[in-house]
Amino acid sequence: MGNGTDAGFAEALSGYARRWPDEAATVALFHALLADAENPFRRERLAGHFTASCWLVSRNGARVLLTHHRKLGLWLQLGGHADGERDLAAAALREAEEESGLPGLHIEPEIFDLDRHWIPEHKGVPAHWHYDVRFVVRAGWEEAYRVSAESLDLAWRGIAELAEDAAADASVRRMAGKWLAR
Repeated sequence: MGNGTDAGFAEALSGYARRWPDEAATVALFHALLADAENPFRRERLAGHFTASCWLVSRNGARVLLTHHRKLGLWLQLGGHADGERDLAAAALREAEEESGLPGLHIEPEIFDLDRHWIPEHKGVPAHWHYDVRFVVRAGWEEAYRVSAESLDLAWRGIAELAEDAAADASVRRMAGKWLAR
């Protein structure tokens, strides 16, 4: 995925489908969007577009850094728009750095999770689909984060606890389960 080519992304999606066969229908939606003639990496494509997120884990792998999302009011993984960047791993790492302020982050290039979700209308931007491609990002020695303007707050959460937390976002619980099953 790290080379930013559409062919590389398509292969990464196919590899994800092989690892998670129960998610084949979701992967098919991502393949279809990638094949669309209108650039699906730009947020202006209101029929839906790719976004990039990260499962930012602590150095010991027991905790994940979540954001209290300013627009959605939910505790979610860090991430955002690709803004034309076709290398979604690079976009996810950029978002992790910008939103957490943490130095020394390292990204794993393999797709960790895919999630297609509906974004409600906000400040004149019509409701639309996000096709979120998620990567594991590992923290370095420093875990003292800085809250950016995009977040109401950030917090380290135990991954095992999140997997069992019925109040947590369903996709966050799914990622916690995938992490624990590694």
